[in-house]
Amino acid sequence: MSDGTRSLAGRKALVTGSTGGLGLAIADSLAREGCSIVLNGLISPEEGGALGRDIARRHGVEAVFHGADLARPEAIEALVWTAKAEFGELDIVVNNAVVRQFAPVELMPIAGWDQSIAVNLSAAFHTIRLTLPGMRKRGFGRIVNVSSIYGLIGATNRADYVTTKTALIGLTRAVALETAESGITCNAICPGTVPTEAITERICGIAASAGITEAAATKEYLATRQPTRRFVATEGVAALIAFLCGEGGRDITGAALPVDGAWSIA
Repeated sequence: MSDGTRSLAGRKALVTGSTGGLGLAIADSLAREGCSIVLNGLISPEEGGALGRDIARRHGVEAVFHGADLARPEAIEALVWTAKAEFGELDIVVNNAVVRQFAPVELMPIAGWDQSIAVNLSAAFHTIRLTLPGMRKRGFGRIVNVSSIYGLIGATNRADYVTTKTALIGLTRAVALETAESGITCNAICPGTVPTEAITERICGIAASAGITEAAATKEYLATRQPTRRFVATEGVAALIAFLCGEGGRDITGAALPVDGAWSIA
């Protein structure tokens, strides 16, 4: 099903946390460029299968779903094994899955902290270690770790998120140096505020409690964040990742690239 005019024709990618929001936009962007996709997320097999069929139909690629719980290393191994059984060795891994807690350090639930470390950080380590050997054999690979603006700056009441997103950048740098002569790249993307379901729900709550419109609440929410005063577009983040995964991204490795409307420099 490859199309030689597309920059990722014939490539195979795993995108974790890809059944909605930014992750699904990333998967869709890669598929648009001709890449076959392994979707992952905590939804039913029926829902995941439907998402895969939709991507396959619209972009003329293969797309499958695996519902691995990324908090469990054995589930990650099953995910990668299934991906290899479907497509062979993977060319691209995008580590996007995330969970987060909201609490001061001393009130952070221990189970929540452990889950964040497992899903946000350890899962990326496991997908990388399991797919690197195949990438090395073929002399090609693209690894993208989705960090955050909070991988570049601090924040209160979210120690798990800040810690794991910062650590992802360290993992990115280590992998980039270890693979520098192999044809493999490893980069981190650091988005600002994208209009995820969780954030739009929070804005609706602000509007309701303050008795203001959602538009006014959105402006208030972004006022202390992006100087652009607008959400970061998921499509733009996804397009950047697709570029990094193609030939144009050959010499970009070890980078932590902000996509944050100038938030990190304000």
